[in-house]
Amino acid sequence: MNLTDPENTSEQALIDMDELTPRQIVAELDKYIVGQKDAKKAVAIAIRNRVRRRLLPTELQEEIHPKNIIMIGPTGCGKTEIARRLSRLTGAPFVKVEATKYTEVGYVGRDVESMVRDLVATAINMVRKEFRQQVQAQAEKNTRERLLDLLMPSSHTDKGEATARGADLFQTLAQGMSATGSQAQKGMEAATAQSQEQSSEQERRNRAREMLARKLDAGELEDREVEIETQSQSMPMVQVMTGGPGLEDLDMNIQNMLGDLMPKKQKRRRVSIAEARKIILNEEIERLIDPDKVQTEAIRRTEQMGIIFIDELDKICGKQSGGASGPDVSREGVQRDMLPIVEGATINTRHGPVKTDHILFIAAGAFHMSKPSDLIPELQGRFPIRVELEKLTESDFRLILTGPRNSLTTQAIELMRTEGLELVFNDDAIDEMARFAFQVNEETENIGARRLHTIMERLLEDISFEAPEYPEEKRRVDINREFVLERLQSIVENSDLSRYIL
Repeated sequence: MNLTDPENTSEQALIDMDELTPRQIVAELDKYIVGQKDAKKAVAIAIRNRVRRRLLPTELQEEIHPKNIIMIGPTGCGKTEIARRLSRLTGAPFVKVEATKYTEVGYVGRDVESMVRDLVATAINMVRKEFRQQVQAQAEKNTRERLLDLLMPSSHTDKGEATARGADLFQTLAQGMSATGSQAQKGMEAATAQSQEQSSEQERRNRAREMLARKLDAGELEDREVEIETQSQSMPMVQVMTGGPGLEDLDMNIQNMLGDLMPKKQKRRRVSIAEARKIILNEEIERLIDPDKVQTEAIRRTEQMGIIFIDELDKICGKQSGGASGPDVSREGVQRDMLPIVEGATINTRHGPVKTDHILFIAAGAFHMSKPSDLIPELQGRFPIRVELEKLTESDFRLILTGPRNSLTTQAIELMRTEGLELVFNDDAIDEMARFAFQVNEETENIGARRLHTIMERLLEDISFEAPEYPEEKRRVDINREFVLERLQSIVENSDLSRYIL
């Protein structure tokens, strides 16, 4: 599986999903996730069915619902990463939620409908980002013109003066036309002189503006200060004074509601050109983006392409036995609240109603203490596809360390390269690290590939600490089997110590 969660990394090149076959989708997932062929096959079919559905007649499209999936497997085997990578591959809105955070209606906590609201918020951000890129070039042009206006603040007053001078010129011409003889001649000469003066002044202003534009484009004016007007929103601080979990959503909604009602005030600030450019660019982008179009497209993507990943589903499995009480009843209540959303319902959000009929739900859980059949029968029926993920083997750990594009060894090498240090991982070192990870997982808690994070950090701790101070002749560090044994052998052999350190 992939060992990172690079939320801020650059996005993959857009792939035309209509052209990808299920086999090709699996091949794309293989670039980041080791093993788990059955799970990859199941999600690839689910995504391909979305493409097939769009090609059907409209009346039939509404009748075909996604085949939701339950992934069964221990932590760290790749369940979440498969769903996350799939969403990035398809460009679909994606949100991961934990089933244990929801409570039955009537109890204090998050209601299950909030998962749909979270998905809509993700889609809004995704679409807004795309729209920003579309208007970026025009916004930059507008920003440049506004910055030039700020650097020549007299231009606004000159426009008024030019208008007044134009009126005087018109009056002079009118007087000249009504006069006779020498008076008319003098009037016409005065009007001509005034017109020439205005043209000359405008030419000077144009040359000055062009000079400022060249300096602005060359970055020579970045530190110069200008005065700009910004919008500030005076909003009273409102806080829900209660300790109940989940009420942070209510607090946020109240803040948003008051923010929409409170008027915006203009505030004058003195800032540098560099800072002014950022402020004005954001204003221009927001002005060019149509919020209604963003909202409409976001809701469309949510309804037609959205993916909700429900983790820890096994934790809300209550035993199906008579006379159940206490936590089991609440867990079953969460399942019953979740059922209409998975079946297909209309959820009200602050951006408008959203239908969940064609949202793909992927659930996951270890199911150590329970099994999918412990779910209420109605919910079981809404997750017709079950895939069991395999426990990672020693050879899987070795592939994880070297195979994926953003493997742990690649990350470590690139991080140390920023310090001018060259790390080289020998094959025998990779073998020992994989063996240690598998051994510790077997003897203690099995946390899957996440064990490699701890092993890698422990292995490179001293190198990472001393990297900036390495002498020039020691800028190459070979990580071999002896190096790994020296730092990890004693910890792995002491099972009590490995529980706390590894």
